[in-house]
Amino acid sequence: MYETIESLVRFLKKIVPEPVVGAFRKPYHAALALLMAVSYGFPARRLTVIGVTGTKGKSTVAEMIFAILRAGGKKTALLSTIRFAIEDDSEPNRYKMTLQGRGFAQAFMRKALDAGCTHVVIELTSESVLQYRHLFLSLDAVVVTNIQKEHLERHGGFEGYVAAKRALVETLARSPKDERVLVANEDVPESAAFLKTRGVTSAIGFSAHEFENLSSDDRHVEFDFAGTHFSLPIAGAFNAMNALAAIKTCEAFGIARAAAARALSALPTVRGRVERIEAGQDFIAVVDYAHTPDSLSALYGAFPGKRKICVLGSTGGGRDAWKRPEMGRIADETCGTVILTNEDPYDEDPGAIVSAIAAGMKREPQVIMDRREAIRAALRAARPGDAVLISGKGTDPYIMEAGGKKTPWSDAQVVREELERLVSKV
Repeated sequence: MYETIESLVRFLKKIVPEPVVGAFRKPYHAALALLMAVSYGFPARRLTVIGVTGTKGKSTVAEMIFAILRAGGKKTALLSTIRFAIEDDSEPNRYKMTLQGRGFAQAFMRKALDAGCTHVVIELTSESVLQYRHLFLSLDAVVVTNIQKEHLERHGGFEGYVAAKRALVETLARSPKDERVLVANEDVPESAAFLKTRGVTSAIGFSAHEFENLSSDDRHVEFDFAGTHFSLPIAGAFNAMNALAAIKTCEAFGIARAAAARALSALPTVRGRVERIEAGQDFIAVVDYAHTPDSLSALYGAFPGKRKICVLGSTGGGRDAWKRPEMGRIADETCGTVILTNEDPYDEDPGAIVSAIAAGMKREPQVIMDRREAIRAALRAARPGDAVLISGKGTDPYIMEAGGKKTPWSDAQVVREELERLVSKV
C-alpha cells in the first residue's frame, strides 16, 4: 500500500499545478494519515509506541531506548533518522528525512507487529507535525530531549517551532492508550513547561542535577544515578543526559535500572553521532551530525585537551541562516584549524553559505569546497593525539544540490577511505 501511494503521489505532482497542491496540502496530509492507518489496521493500537523528539539527541536517545528495551526482554522495532530496525533486522534510512510520509510509519509498524514486536521507538520531528505524520500513532510515551533554536524559517520563528513540539505532547495527551507517559528535560524552560500538560498520566522530568560522579573522556561517559553505576562507550558528557532520558523512559515501562546499565555498557556504535572512524591512525577521527551552535559546542567539548582540526559547513541551504556566523565563531574559538566546506546547499549558492560562516570568525579559515578534499586535507594535517572532527552530515546519504540533484555521500565512508590511504603511505 505504501509503495502504491508513493507512486501515485509522484505522478500527481507532475500534472497538478503547485498552487492547487498548496491549497489542499493540509487536508490531503490529514486524510492520507487516516487512510493509511485504516489500511494497515491501526497497528499502533496493539504496540507500545514511544516517540522521541527534541532539537538534539533524538537519534541517540532512540537507539538507547531500543537497546534497553531489548535487554529487558521486549521485542522491539526502531524507526529513526539513522535506520529502520526490527530486532536484529536493520537497514539504513536513505530517505534524508526522519519520519517519512504517505503511511510509511503505519507500514513499518504493521511489519513490526507481524514480526512479533510489542514495542516500537519512533523518532518524531517538528516537520512531521506540519504534515500530520504524527497522527494515528497511538502514542504510549513521548520523550522530549531538549528544545533549542532550529528550523525557525520553516515554523515562522522560535515560538512556532516550540508549538510544533507541543503538538506532539498534546497528541500523546489525546492518545487512546491508558498510560500516557511524558519524559522531558527539566533544564530547558520550554520542555520543562510540557510536564504540566493535561491528559498525560505520568510526567517525568530529567535533569543534570540528578547525576553523581559524572565523568567523561574521548571514549566514555560514566555516572551514578539512583544508586546504579552507568558506563557508556560513547564520548561526550551530553550523552549522559541522553542516557538519563532513556533510562527513565524504560523504567516507566518496567525495565530495571540494572538492565539499563547492562544495555548501555554494551551500546553499539550510534552511526553518525560522535562516531569514531578507526583505520590504525594515531589520532582521533570523528563523524558527527552536529548542525546547530549548541550541538557543535557539545561535540567540541567532548574532546578537551586535544588540538582540534574541524571540518564544517552549514546544514541546509535556504534555512536557518542565523546560525552560520555563530557556528563559525564557535569553531574559530575552539579549533586549532578550521576548514569550511560544502554541505547541503540545495538551491543556495554554496560559496555564500561558507562566507556567512566565515563572517563569524576572527581568523581566516581554510575554504575547500570539495567535501572529500576538505576531509583529506584535515586528516593529512593531523598530528599524533589530535582530534579531526567532521560535523554536519552524520549519516546523511546525499549532498543536496541545486535543482533537486542528490549526490550519494557518506562522511564515514569517505573518512575511512582517506584514512586507509593515509595510513598505507606511512
